[in-house]
Amino acid sequence: MGYEDNNINGHDPKVISDSDNEKTAYASPPAFDNEMLGEMTDAERHGIQKYNRLGWKRLTIVLIVEAIALGSLSIPQTFAYLGMVAGTICCVGLGLVAIYTSYIVGQVKLLFPQVANYSDAGRLMWGRFGYELINFMLGLQLIFLTGSHCLTGTIAFMNITESTICSVVFAVVSAIILFALAVPPSFTEVAILGYIDFASIVIAIGITIIGTGVQASNAPGGLAAVNWSAWPKDNLTFTEGFIAISNIIFAYSFAMCQFSFMDEMHTPKDFVKSIWTLGITEIVIYTLTGALIYAFVGQDVSSPALTSAGTTLSRVAYGVALPVIFISGSINTVVFGRLVHGRIFANSPIRYINTKMGWITWLAVIAAATVIAFIIAEVIPFFNDLLSISSALFISGFTFYFPALMWFLLIRKGGMFERKNLLLTVVNGFIFILGMVILVAGTYSSIDDIIDKYNTGSVRGVFTCAKPS
Repeated sequence: MGYEDNNINGHDPKVISDSDNEKTAYASPPAFDNEMLGEMTDAERHGIQKYNRLGWKRLTIVLIVEAIALGSLSIPQTFAYLGMVAGTICCVGLGLVAIYTSYIVGQVKLLFPQVANYSDAGRLMWGRFGYELINFMLGLQLIFLTGSHCLTGTIAFMNITESTICSVVFAVVSAIILFALAVPPSFTEVAILGYIDFASIVIAIGITIIGTGVQASNAPGGLAAVNWSAWPKDNLTFTEGFIAISNIIFAYSFAMCQFSFMDEMHTPKDFVKSIWTLGITEIVIYTLTGALIYAFVGQDVSSPALTSAGTTLSRVAYGVALPVIFISGSINTVVFGRLVHGRIFANSPIRYINTKMGWITWLAVIAAATVIAFIIAEVIPFFNDLLSISSALFISGFTFYFPALMWFLLIRKGGMFERKNLLLTVVNGFIFILGMVILVAGTYSSIDDIIDKYNTGSVRGVFTCAKPS
């Protein structure tokens, strides 16, 4: 692929001009030998040691925690809209694209080791403007993700308890749990919970698949009577179709946090093992989940899919899924907190969050993030549209057009149409166009569906006690 040296497009990667024509250094970070560590304060020394403990296996677990969660719960209804053939093609195809763009993100991190998050990559491409733009987008996307987990927690508690308690109360409870799990600021610490998280979603999906399969087998006519189709549903509208595609895109959003995760790796070049392990795992889980539950339930499959398992099994499945709902949700808050807290205290030992002031400011940042996420969950209280608008506005960039631009601007060596670059020029050009189509068409479809649902009264109002959709 041509990554032998660090001379990118004739530029020294150690010196990149920002929008103010100042030189921004992106040289390799210093190796913290014993002598240098000895010259630091205790807080700084402990902080450096605390945030460089992530290996590729733990990176895989962290990526799984961040990635394999709510996306899988929307896939079966996506199959109901697109049909078995198109649903399978989209799941596999978009998954492979996500693996490739994640590979580009990792290469940028290796070439520019001091890129600590996606915003820093924006600075490399477009100076201060790029930094601020991607910072804004990344922050909002992380808040939207936490909000979607808050909404799913509310739906889960409503299904499990079958009580008449106002849904807003369960939303508050969900927000408090998300806040509590986001308190540990290191991804290495969060990775420990990843094993519980992964087991939670796999078991919950397994219960739903088995439950819906048994129900379909015992129903009159058996599996042959289930109204699933290989082709898109009748009278599929543009809005329905694109929301379905956007929900698959949401499920493959792991590149977004990759810079932050890799920043804690002790051997960053091992990231390739992680993204392939995660990518193939996601493709298999999403495709099987979507295809099997759709084949067992048919056109009436719910979203989140756990609701389709029937009253009793649905309650069990949601109970089992609670760890993934809240652990995966909290890691987005942690990434947001590290982004904001690290920027505010960039030149202070407070950024290491191992002093009294460090902890006070950290708790304040993640508390504010959780409150905003709670408000979003109440303003857009319907699962599919919340995922869809998040995909269109933000994931279209982080997973598609931004990585494609990184190849053109940061990785490519030589002309775009030189023989050695021609294939990758076509591939990355296609991915860029795909991302822009998702941005425009996905945003239009999501807003159109939200307006339609409010106009028809098919969803609950803002901050009301009705059950979320």
